[in-house]
Amino acid sequence: QVQLRESGGGLVQPGGSLRLSCAASGYRYGSYCMAWFRQAPGKEREGVAAIDSRGSTSYAEAVKGRFIISQDNARNTMYFLQMNSLKPEDTAMYYCAVEPRYTDPPGICTAQDPNDFGDWGQGTQVTVSS
Repeated sequence: QVQLRESGGGLVQPGGSLRLSCAASGYRYGSYCMAWFRQAPGKEREGVAAIDSRGSTSYAEAVKGRFIISQDNARNTMYFLQMNSLKPEDTAMYYCAVEPRYTDPPGICTAQDPNDFGDWGQGTQVTVSS
């Protein structure tokens, strides 16, 4: 059973930084696409960033240049989202999600559509406020 657990959220002032972590267990996908999404109250879930099993990354325009997605060297175990220059509009619940791929290379990996991802964590709250 796939389990994803996010951590690292909290309250931060505008301009500050946070590093989110996603601990993954219960699977061993050789090829995958992993993504971070966020959802603010009253808004739809939106993609933030994605990384595939080969380390290729993609970012939403709203976070490009400020956020960095990464994974540990062992892959499949820990994923990270470094968030810098945070803005109040970054306030949301942040979720990690993973989709196995059955080809290698894994193909196009983006965080455009949450319906592409079947396994989700419970989320971690990020609040950017002074």
